[in-house]
Amino acid sequence: MKIYLTAVIKAKDIYREEVGAVLQNMVVHTRKEDACELYSLHQGIEDKNLFTFYEIWKSQEGLDAHNQQPYIKAFVEMAAEKLQEPPVVLLTTLV
Repeated sequence: MKIYLTAVIKAKDIYREEVGAVLQNMVVHTRKEDACELYSLHQGIEDKNLFTFYEIWKSQEGLDAHNQQPYIKAFVEMAAEKLQEPPVVLLTTLV
């Protein structure tokens, strides 16, 4: 079963550029993963500190493997210090 994931990330203003660079690096690497069908990063128009990922994964196992990648772990480590709040992650399936 495919997994549809939306993640909302709010960077602290002083870290917006750094967080954006880390997120863009994640895009480059994640799109190479076999289980990834879509990995799209968006930035807010009115709030430049707001980043949103839209993702489609072939399976839960593929998403689980993605979450163990070093570039994802690096993001998780920096998140507490450089984000305004913990990311909001919504897991859904197509109906």
